[in-house]
Amino acid sequence: MNHISILLMAYGTPTRENDVEPYLSDIMRGRKPSTLQIEDLKRRYRAIGGKSPLLEITIAQASKLESLLKAQGYDVSVHVGMKHWHPYIKETVHNILETETSKLVGLVLAPHYSRMSIGEYKNLLNSSLMNSQIEIDFIDSWCGNPTYQKAISDKVTEALQRFPNPKLVHVIFTAHSLPERILKDGDPYPSQLLDTCKSIAKFSNVEEWSFAYQSAGHTPEKWLGPDLLEALEKFNKPSNVLVVPIGFVSDHLEILYDIDIEAQTFAREHGINLHRSESLNASPSFIAALSDVVSNRIS
Repeated sequence: MNHISILLMAYGTPTRENDVEPYLSDIMRGRKPSTLQIEDLKRRYRAIGGKSPLLEITIAQASKLESLLKAQGYDVSVHVGMKHWHPYIKETVHNILETETSKLVGLVLAPHYSRMSIGEYKNLLNSSLMNSQIEIDFIDSWCGNPTYQKAISDKVTEALQRFPNPKLVHVIFTAHSLPERILKDGDPYPSQLLDTCKSIAKFSNVEEWSFAYQSAGHTPEKWLGPDLLEALEKFNKPSNVLVVPIGFVSDHLEILYDIDIEAQTFAREHGINLHRSESLNASPSFIAALSDVVSNRIS
């Protein structure tokens, strides 16, 4: 029995407006969200069309990855598990354990490692195994994979062509902010992000670039910065800026609202010509990158 199951994991998203409250409660570890928090999230989902496409994109990524790996001769099945909504990681793991699987490979669809982010997925996966003897291989980080970096670089090169003079564009790489307390433990998240920025800039021949965090949580503690909007404040009008969200691989709320609506509105008000590089989503180049990451662990 050599069948291998691959579990692609993502954050999760409510599928309808009535799901927003229990979704937020899950994120808050069972605490009841305030009316203000619920209504604010509903407002943002309405602004992007009522729901996030994250689940549909992740399912498409899983389907295409399975097809590619099978075409390469691997006996695999690729599954989807979400951290904060259906299908929950524990639900998917339960289904996997009922199949004849010799090995389970866990891959979070976020390239950079932090104990506060990727580490939590790993803990959820381990706690869902119910003392199973199945072999587990969890991929902590894959931001250094050259196929992934080439896929991002191609998106950057394409996006720069939207400007009258690509050489005069400043690129801002972004990733999801995390509480600043991760720095006390020597968390690798910031350094991995910086290394990725340098690699992508080199591949894309980008000379003028900087990095900013985005989508910080609304909590009393301090989060990593600078924030994207703070970074945009420093540009004189008129300026040309390309935002490249290297910390994300799929279109979802943090892309479609935080960048395409919130940051774009701020840019227009401040005389900045702002564009965003396309997300990798289920593009052939990204599926090839995922296949490269996974096949290195199952060959």
